[in-house]
Amino acid sequence: MTRTSSAPTVTRTSSALLRSPVAALLAVLLAASGVLLGAGGAQAAGYRYWSFWEGDGKSWAYATQGPSLVRPDDGTVQGFRFAVSEDSADADRPRHAPDFGAICADTPAKDGAKRVALVIDPGTAEDAPAGEKPPALRTACAQVAPDASSAEALASVAKPLRYDSSAMICAISGYPKSGCGEQVSGDGSKKDGSGKDGSGKPSAPEASSAPAADDGGSGGGPSAGLLLGIGAVLLLGVAAVFQARRRR
Repeated sequence: MTRTSSAPTVTRTSSALLRSPVAALLAVLLAASGVLLGAGGAQAAGYRYWSFWEGDGKSWAYATQGPSLVRPDDGTVQGFRFAVSEDSADADRPRHAPDFGAICADTPAKDGAKRVALVIDPGTAEDAPAGEKPPALRTACAQVAPDASSAEALASVAKPLRYDSSAMICAISGYPKSGCGEQVSGDGSKKDGSGKDGSGKPSAPEASSAPAADDGGSGGGPSAGLLLGIGAVLLLGVAAVFQARRRR
């Protein structure tokens, strides 16, 4: 009788002892995952730069080439927006409709020239470099030679322009006064006022106007390596749970 009555007690005690470390392990794993994910979010950073857009009359699309490479047709609408963003998917669009008819209404067509409607949006005070105030958004109708590039159309109505060594637009109509595609941290402070990341690599390629993410994985979310690490930790935790159950 003694054996029969003590068996449930031993089983319950063993189960309790097993559940306690397993529960503790899962709690630790969840806490570690939260810390890792929080660390990934804290690394979020963006770039302060002029992005280049193409309009279709109703909406804006991020340009796949830089303005020095694009040769727009007559009747084209293009936009430039200054803001802080992480990448092309996160970039702010110009805050004016891409309406060629309205922008170029007072500029009649002329033989031997084309008209390109431009929206130049310097952005908001939140995106401005320290000590600078963005000028007002404006539109212009550039009338240029038929083979002129978008950069040439912009130069005809918005001088002075400033470029870096990779042909990235740094300033339009003198704004901003300094800086070029510099990386800023999640709280808006600059990582490097030179417009380059910690390795000295330019932060923006010529082809797209969009700054490239640096090698440190400072994009908007956790890096692939971080996610893999979290997954590995969780898998180890699950394996430990199953192992503990098999030993009961």
